[in-house]
Amino acid sequence: MAINKESQGFTFLFAVIMVVVVATVLAVAAMGLKGPQDENMKQEKMQNILGSIQVESTREEASAKFGEFVKKRIILDSKGNVLSEMDGPVKTLGADGKEAFESDAFNIDIKKQYRDKSLSDDQKKFPLFICEKDGNPYYVVPLVGTGLWGPIWGFIALEGDMNTIFGAKFDHKTETPGLGAEINQGWFQEPFVGDKIFDESGTFVSVKVVKGGADASDEHGVDAITGGTITSNGVTAMLENTLKVYVPYFKKNSDIASI
Repeated sequence: MAINKESQGFTFLFAVIMVVVVATVLAVAAMGLKGPQDENMKQEKMQNILGSIQVESTREEASAKFGEFVKKRIILDSKGNVLSEMDGPVKTLGADGKEAFESDAFNIDIKKQYRDKSLSDDQKKFPLFICEKDGNPYYVVPLVGTGLWGPIWGFIALEGDMNTIFGAKFDHKTETPGLGAEINQGWFQEPFVGDKIFDESGTFVSVKVVKGGADASDEHGVDAITGGTITSNGVTAMLENTLKVYVPYFKKNSDIASI
């Protein structure tokens, strides 16, 4: 029986077959690329954590330097209690299994902890990375927030007093080039160094990105990005909303409570 290639039925069937073939090829390609993509994201995250304590690394160096400088990876509950503590290599699903993977602070989806409304406070888990550099301890907190056009994120490293900022790394997905996108530039991040998240009475005040410029003597403020007000406000909100979760732990494990 001859097939009428000019009929609507043939055209429809051909289109269906092509859709199935293309979808299958794309699915196979995505599965093949998932492993390398996950590894690249892992290395980039390690680079950003290291960057917050002012340790630069390439992707090739990231794993080795992460193991050298990051001494503990802990998971906290909403009251500042330690739920899990790990050191050594970061756990993976394939090699270590689901339980170990989920018990490793490195693998926590921080966006889910802040944005998933189905999670109660008792169910939430917050990662903290305890690092050591030149014999000094540093506490790295992952950050997540919202800018003008989409998500923003980063890491803040606190000195051993759990109050003074030692380093900051911020990034974004879709902020405006030349304006809000500048949050990932050194000139914006460096002024955070030396600022404090608690005032002299031990009250948590965070650090604010100030439109028009922060006073030179202000230990809780940095200059906003000119023309990037909404993204700057997003960084302020991100810092306050994220860091306040860690206040109970900081007060339990430092001299802040006695100020």
